[in-house]
Amino acid sequence: MTTVTNNKQISQDLLNAVNTRANGTTTNEVQDRFMTLLVTQMKNQDPLNPMDNAQVTSQMAQLNTVTGINKLNETMNSLISNVQLGQSYQATNMIGHSVLVNGNTLSHTDKGGYFGVNVPNGADNLSVAIKNGAGQTIRTLTFGRQDPGVNALTWDGMTDGGTLAPSGSYSYEITATNGTSKVASSALSLAQVQSVSTGSNGVKLNLSNNTSVAVSEVSEIF
Repeated sequence: MTTVTNNKQISQDLLNAVNTRANGTTTNEVQDRFMTLLVTQMKNQDPLNPMDNAQVTSQMAQLNTVTGINKLNETMNSLISNVQLGQSYQATNMIGHSVLVNGNTLSHTDKGGYFGVNVPNGADNLSVAIKNGAGQTIRTLTFGRQDPGVNALTWDGMTDGGTLAPSGSYSYEITATNGTSKVASSALSLAQVQSVSTGSNGVKLNLSNNTSVAVSEVSEIF
């Protein structure tokens, strides 16, 4: 006696097979897999209790839905790739330019160093403490009023003792105030864009300070 199965409802295995995208299954492969499983299901149905037209139509409707979703996914993936490619081409125009990005480090040469500060609401006064590698403050700079937004600043490379600080990398802390009250502010580092790369996280700018940032993280371009 031949054993038959009653598969009046679409099986979970069938749904899993149709919906899988882990291995980059194409829409045509999904359709072929669905039809193979559906035909197998119909061949092994209980002849005393076969699938009716409504059940077949229901499963075909599911195929159309899944196929439509897969085609939409393929279209969106293609669109995203094209957008990222266009962004990468645009970003290459920034190679060789200097940018201000979030950070509190600056490189000092014999000409001093450049950095920036973002004061969203402006400030009456801005104080900057330049620190060496040991964390010691070697120079305290006092700036006057800062307009709201990004402000580019410079350090002449001199210490509080009046001597030229050795060339190298330094850090700094900023304090922005209105009267005696501190206001929101953030430090910005200056670095040069050396190259552009693309990946799953989008377009990245590779900077001279050995960091990578998204184009959206750039506060100002020089």
